[in-house]
Amino acid sequence: MQTTPDESLIGEIRIGNEAVFETVFRQYYSPLCRYVTPLLGDADEAEEVVQSVFLAIWERRESLLITTSLKAYLYRAVHNRCLNRISQQSIQATHREQAAAELYSQATSPSQSLLADELSSRLQRAIGQLPEQCRRAFELSRFEELSYKDIAGRLGIATKTVENQIGKALRILRTELSDYLPLLLLLAGGAGA
Repeated sequence: MQTTPDESLIGEIRIGNEAVFETVFRQYYSPLCRYVTPLLGDADEAEEVVQSVFLAIWERRESLLITTSLKAYLYRAVHNRCLNRISQQSIQATHREQAAAELYSQATSPSQSLLADELSSRLQRAIGQLPEQCRRAFELSRFEELSYKDIAGRLGIATKTVENQIGKALRILRTELSDYLPLLLLLAGGAGA
């Protein structure tokens, strides 16, 4: 029985042939990014998704089982990863809305509601200004409640790097929001009254 070119490539990847893997990566990377960009609306995010699919393939290469063409498998994998990313963004947005609603419910007076709104807005701005990898690690930790190990797997970085990035995010946020400490104390005191 004769093997197809795809079966040969998959077999080579399975045994760890980096040159073949790199050839496949170079062949499909740009077309996959072009396919994913309209789905996510962001070219950088599209590149992250495609890179994460290739990283997952390489990490699981020994057990790689592809029953369709390699091209079909890659397009399906990035499509599914996009759907997961969109779902995660929806979960994050819901969590942010719930957190804001909780702040509002804890504020008992109009002035406390205004202060809570200001704090929430400032917090979102501060998170948005974090360096990209730092922000992603922080959001995955705080909004999706993932472990450092899970975050490392999702971002393709070491667990220690995740720890450092989240520590960096907390330091930056602490500095950015230091003016709001009295506000936090006021809101906490108002909620318990």
